[in-house]
Amino acid sequence: MNTPTWLAVVCLAASLPTQAQTFKPIELKDQELASLRGRYVMPGRIISFGIAMTSTWENAKGELIGVTSSMQIQKSTIKPQFYVSMIDEKTPGATSSQGTITNAGTNTGTGTVTGGSGLNTTEGVTQVVRAAGDNNTAYNNVDINITKANEAPTMQPQGQALAAGTTLVGSNGAGSLSVSSSSTGVQLNIVANNNQGSTIQRLAQGGLMQNTTLLGSSNQVRNLTSFNVVLRDSATTGGSLTGNLDQLKGLRTAGF
Repeated sequence: MNTPTWLAVVCLAASLPTQAQTFKPIELKDQELASLRGRYVMPGRIISFGIAMTSTWENAKGELIGVTSSMQIQKSTIKPQFYVSMIDEKTPGATSSQGTITNAGTNTGTGTVTGGSGLNTTEGVTQVVRAAGDNNTAYNNVDINITKANEAPTMQPQGQALAAGTTLVGSNGAGSLSVSSSSTGVQLNIVANNNQGSTIQRLAQGGLMQNTTLLGSSNQVRNLTSFNVVLRDSATTGGSLTGNLDQLKGLRTAGF
């Protein structure tokens, strides 16, 4: 190696420690990252937070069973509380006076679906549809709606309060349903009559599950969840930005 090349190598080596020290990245520990993940974004601007979950099952005869569970949290909220409304309907025009589809949906489902035990251990948002029948429609959807306003919307609780550790049930020609609240969250469950299938929608332990199993034919199933956030349109003035909804902290003990 000639002298100019040696000189270039020596100069480069001499400069490396200084450059490395100047641009050395700062590494964050896992514990620090965990404390930053999704916590207290835009303090003082969240003035309303709500969750609405709806599950419905309609069979071929137009018989529909379902349930809506909702919760709205604002500054005036004393305690986070889910409210439940049952859905029991008969779709107009679903049956014919000539009896062409009067017996539709009354046949027992003969489909078979196996496996799926691992679905109970998933994290985050899990949406599953497993079908072993014909002419079925299944829809899973999650919405996050963010709007702006100067004041929180006026909300009146709809339905029956769902106390922790309790289960509300209902049934009609389409099937039976249950809504339960426990230390791990809230769950909406529908089991269709005549072995047509079942559906579960669960919000618990930081995750959302929407799982439908179809064993019969000509069923329509819906699992819908929406998260609704209202942000203060104008900036907070006259004080520190500590106006977070303290009520949200209470959800931790309920498993959310």
